[in-house]
Amino acid sequence: MAELTDNELAVIRGAAQGDTYAVIAARHGLHAKSVNKIAFRATRKLGGRNIAHAVLLACRAGILDGRPQRHGDHAGYEAHIRRGEDPKQCQEGCWAGERAYRNGRKNRNDRNREAA
Repeated sequence: MAELTDNELAVIRGAAQGDTYAVIAARHGLHAKSVNKIAFRATRKLGGRNIAHAVLLACRAGILDGRPQRHGDHAGYEAHIRRGEDPKQCQEGCWAGERAYRNGRKNRNDRNREAA
């Protein structure tokens, strides 16, 4: 199997998240037609019949992690920790979600202490 370029990998990841080619194009500063061509090349490199099949093959090959990914909340933060990743580097806002979670717990604990 041929190695995927950065653009091909980005398109496969976007497709795995359910994004349309237009959304992927906007996110990466490309035209939708370019994303369509990139997806076609990536699909052929992976031996797929369509983009959904290419995503499945990428998961099977270990190129993508097929496990569900959570982001932007406490569970997403903890998932990064369990995978040995730095959640502060997550572009999806996991550290901000964790801060909001911690502040909510702190406020709840403060209210409970005041009520007691």
